[in-house]
Amino acid sequence: MTKTMWAWAKLLIGAGILVALFLQLGTQSFVDGLRVITVGEIFAALGIGLATTVLSAWRWCLVARRLGLRLSLPRAVLDYYRALFLNAVLPAGVLGDVQRAVEHGQQEGDLGRGVRAVVLERIAGQAVIIVAGVAVLLAVPSLGLPRDIILIILGVLAVIAVAFVAAKRWVRGNTGLSRTIADIRAGLLARNAWPGITLLSAAALAGHICLFVVAAHAVGSTAPIAQLVPLMVLSLLAMGLPVNIGGWGPREGVAAVVFGAAGLGAAQGLTTAVVYGVLALVASLPGAGVLILRAPVLRRLEKAL
Repeated sequence: MTKTMWAWAKLLIGAGILVALFLQLGTQSFVDGLRVITVGEIFAALGIGLATTVLSAWRWCLVARRLGLRLSLPRAVLDYYRALFLNAVLPAGVLGDVQRAVEHGQQEGDLGRGVRAVVLERIAGQAVIIVAGVAVLLAVPSLGLPRDIILIILGVLAVIAVAFVAAKRWVRGNTGLSRTIADIRAGLLARNAWPGITLLSAAALAGHICLFVVAAHAVGSTAPIAQLVPLMVLSLLAMGLPVNIGGWGPREGVAAVVFGAAGLGAAQGLTTAVVYGVLALVASLPGAGVLILRAPVLRRLEKAL
């Protein structure tokens, strides 16, 4: 009952943010976000999406292999594409990750370790975004959003803390906390693991920022990239909050706030975030093809790659 209530609460919060934006800024920003996208932006999204997906799938491979699980890069890329597509089209925003974790764990005969590999891989990506967000706050104090940004960071950290506590309780009841700690040390913190994982996470973040820049230029923003990047990092940081509808909600709200505070206009920030959301969905569309393909076809494709 509690899980169901929390699931609905997350969706309602995300929907509430979007409704508030509608009431404050009107619907034109959302409409403009669909009108400005051209074939050039679509191809850019597919290309950038391919790069970020390969980088993220490679990170998953590194973590999984450190935990003793077999996972080839071609198979990881296919599964990651499918997960991204499901995350984008399903309200919860994480069901794709759940599927790839469970499926890989069952195939390897260790469901718990398969799940932990995906959780640790996602934590690594979020950790880099959080570090980048904090760096933005320290390097660009002129944003003028101390209260708002502190709330965002505290919110993200609170989510991570709650997730850790929940995972800790689950692990105790199933596989033991010591095993999870051992997997964290082996999968993320080992000296021959964390440099590569950090580098891949940073490169993937750079790809997401590039997609945001494409979205900003599609909207018609003339602001220099040096001014846009900090705003985009903070918008991506907000996506770590699990109170969204398929990724929509906090990202758009924060983008409107930070763009407005930077003097670029809240409406431009909202439209940029909308365009980014649409382009991110476009970038995940190859995952729909993976869903359609049958398992034997996937195996043959993996061998061909």
